[in-house]
This record gives sequence, C-alpha cells and structure tokens, in this order.
Amino acid sequence: MQNITSTAALRNAIQLLEVEHGIKGNLLKGQFYLTVESLKPVTLLKNALHDITASPKLIDNILSTTMGIASGFLTNRVFVGTSGSLIRKLLGSVLQFGVTNVVAQHPETIKSLGEVIMQFISRKKGVNSEKL
Repeated sequence: MQNITSTAALRNAIQLLEVEHGIKGNLLKGQFYLTVESLKPVTLLKNALHDITASPKLIDNILSTTMGIASGFLTNRVFVGTSGSLIRKLLGSVLQFGVTNVVAQHPETIKSLGEVIMQFISRKKGVNSEKL
C-alpha cells in the first residue's frame, strides 16, 4: 500500500474502506441468515430425508431387510401353523431367524433364483398348453 500524503487522498481512502466494510458486512449478514436457516430442525430433518431417499443403496438395504423379515415370518407361520406344540414353535422361531438372515444377506441370489423358478414354471405352462 502506498503512503498517503494529502488529506484529500486520506478522505478518499477512508471512503473506499467504508464502502468495502459495508459490502463485507452485508455479505456476512447474508451468510449468517443462511446458516441460521440451515440449522433449523425442520431444515435438518428435510435434508436428512432427502439424503435417505436419494441413496439407492440404502433403499435396496431396506427392501432386502423387509423381504427377509417377511419371508422369515411367512416361513414360521407355514411351519408352525396352528400347532400348540412348544418344540414346534421353538423350531419355527429358529427357522424364521435363519430364513430372515439368509434372505436379508443374499437378496440378489434369492431374486435370481426366483427368476429361474418363474422361467421354469412359464416353460412348463407353455409345454402343457401345446400338448392340449
């Protein structure tokens, strides 16, 4: 910075600094309001939900876990049925736990196995309808 030797130059430099100070102050206030807005609980919750729904891996994990729990529950219902036997109920719970874990940990394998079974069934229906 150069040395100021006259009062007119000093006044000019002071005015420039005051204008610069005002601009930076306005920018700082704007940033403060943006920060306050982004830290509101509603905004935080909205951003968190957006991040959850934008993540396809998380949605896949939720779907595979749900599919595992549902298949385990269905397996338990089919195995135990309306039986009142304590041993059968215990074995049903163990079977439910096992099926739930297998399906939740290997959803792609289960999906491809289901596709193969569906293709096999549709081929059998095609062969049976041709014979008629």
